[in-house]
Amino acid sequence: MSPDDVTLSSDIMQTINRFLEQKQIIADKVTQIILNHCTHIYCHIPQDLKILQNELSVACADYKIDIAILPAQNRLKKLFISDMDSTIINQECIDELADFIGKKSQISAITQSAMQGELNFEESLINRVALLKGLEKSQLNICFDTKITLMSGAKSLLNFMKHNQSHTILVSGGFTFFAEKIANILGFDHYHANILNFNTHNMLDGTVTMPILGRESKADILNDYIAKHNLTLSECLAVGDGANDLAMLKAAGLGVAYHAKPAVAEAARIAINFCDLKALIYLQMP
Repeated sequence: MSPDDVTLSSDIMQTINRFLEQKQIIADKVTQIILNHCTHIYCHIPQDLKILQNELSVACADYKIDIAILPAQNRLKKLFISDMDSTIINQECIDELADFIGKKSQISAITQSAMQGELNFEESLINRVALLKGLEKSQLNICFDTKITLMSGAKSLLNFMKHNQSHTILVSGGFTFFAEKIANILGFDHYHANILNFNTHNMLDGTVTMPILGRESKADILNDYIAKHNLTLSECLAVGDGANDLAMLKAAGLGVAYHAKPAVAEAARIAINFCDLKALIYLQMP
């Protein structure tokens, strides 16, 4: 799979074919899913898929393309669960709110450390929200209207999941104020996030409602919906970018790290580093 501004050239395909020949893997069928941007190669692979995927990604590192090696069966998922900040939208909402009070660099540094798994997520969120104390609710609306943008491919992905009658859940370590709006715009069936507390003057009081929705909570929500709809984990697609998504990504039948922090990309089954969210459509096509 390649981004819209990169084509799967003959050089790229030759590199992939040489790699497969070296591994003595014979391609049974080659199908172009999206002309010059996504190609499916069907073959029998007698070794660990993740290891082979990593090796092929290294062989193709110069081309800036995404590679996923998956079983041919059970491709279309019946449940889709997604992180929001830096996944479905381009921003980290808390960092953008901090910009209104001149604390973006301070809070953004904490956010980055938390997403990389260097800080306890729950504690870091409490500390960051405390720094937002006094922000007016009207400023949250202005923030959403002027700073928050959808990730490229988000609309196409949600339309695809809805067309195939998949259950869709937005789950965020961010805030319901934003998650509700994004869920409504894109048509997510459900959303879950943290709740910011306001005082009687409609200003943030610097606290968030407990318990905090963090790493383990996301996995719990995934399991709750799996049970509710009588599905199996193999029928679930999860996507996220940060350390607090890892439990969810590892639990899902297909966990995708999207433009993720290095440790997250390494741990996830699939890493999308170059393409937009339409790549998650291609992963599900037979």
